[in-house]
Amino acid sequence: MKDLVLIGGGHSHAIVLKMFGFKPLPGVRLTLISDVLHAPYSGMLPGHVAGFYDYDECHIDLRSLAEFAGCQILIDRAIAIDLNKNLVICQTRPPVNFDLLSVDIGSTPASLSVPGAAEYAIAAKPVPEFLASWNQLISQRQNHPEKPLRIAIVGGGAGGVELALNMQSRLGKEEGRRKREEGRGNKEEGRMKREEGRGNKEEGRRKREKKLENLSSEIHLFHSGAELMQGHNQRVRRRLQEILISRGIQLHLKEKVCAVKKIKRETTLQFPTDYQLSCKSGLELECDRIFWVTQASAAHWIGESGLAADSNGFIQVNDCLQSVSHPNVFAAGDIAAMVNYPRPKAGVFAVRQGKPLFENLQQFLLEKPLKPFAPQEQYLGLIGTGNKRAIASRGSFMWESALLWYWKDWIDRQFMQKFSNLPKTRNTK
Repeated sequence: MKDLVLIGGGHSHAIVLKMFGFKPLPGVRLTLISDVLHAPYSGMLPGHVAGFYDYDECHIDLRSLAEFAGCQILIDRAIAIDLNKNLVICQTRPPVNFDLLSVDIGSTPASLSVPGAAEYAIAAKPVPEFLASWNQLISQRQNHPEKPLRIAIVGGGAGGVELALNMQSRLGKEEGRRKREEGRGNKEEGRMKREEGRGNKEEGRRKREKKLENLSSEIHLFHSGAELMQGHNQRVRRRLQEILISRGIQLHLKEKVCAVKKIKRETTLQFPTDYQLSCKSGLELECDRIFWVTQASAAHWIGESGLAADSNGFIQVNDCLQSVSHPNVFAAGDIAAMVNYPRPKAGVFAVRQGKPLFENLQQFLLEKPLKPFAPQEQYLGLIGTGNKRAIASRGSFMWESALLWYWKDWIDRQFMQKFSNLPKTRNTK
């Protein structure tokens, strides 16, 4: 019996598990180590933030997927690898033995080493922690709409820009809902006043305006560069900057955040604590929440394990997604750095690596030659603007349309459909 252990339930591993379900290998025992039972699908997360998708629509059920694959699932967090003894060290349970190991744990935002950032900022990854904070904020917003809200987002790449637009969309929906409720209440109040002969239209208008003033929210986007989204062409960058400005999102370009601290205030409101964000230029901003969406970095224990890693700590792999230093270790998704094909950290590459990873894991277990894999040089980026429209970006090409959002929605739903309604029992041939 050979033990194949998968660390992380990322996009590549989800595909691997499904393919093992349809094509199992006798004599191979599968184990998945994941700290969550539901793996987020990155393509639909901005839409989830905006309220377009519910939780189940944008998360893969790892338990049912593992069951279909005949895979044991351990709900725990891997914190180290002992490559001399072939052991995965977990946070709460005993070490897990492996003969073959695959890692697909994604990445985390870099620069959380900025003083105070790790303590007080909310990182965009890991996604479960981010979504818990965002959902808590929405809940508090619904319960306390009278308090103005100020959000800071650090990082002006595609992730930060898309997050800003979709957060604003969701907050706008909440404010719209409150305004409609206020409007209904004011109509009833006006009717009663007219019946009593005490109606005053002008006074009612001033009261409504005063109430609506308190429903405002601000979003500030900080970026250390002179332009947003350096990985995209000039037309895409210019158009998204126009959209951000037109929607009142305040841009702070060429501003490097150097510190985050907490400010304690005397108040009885739901938000008793504010934060202060400081930049090297001297700019300071007080805000209620700080979201961190900077360049990706790897978990520190990857480099500490002895695996060959690049300057950012990502596992260096060859064309077969195999570690260049340890043949019995494979990696895919954000955590992997293909030595011969450097690519940006994007979910599209993780999805495309799923099938080659599965094939090479099986080839390794069967002691057969591995199959090289070459990722595409460019990919079509579809950036949602929070209003069921999207911008397509590829090389020097740009196109903006509502049709693109619905096309992206169809693509994302088709991908998620692959992991639902799986057969009750796997193919055992």
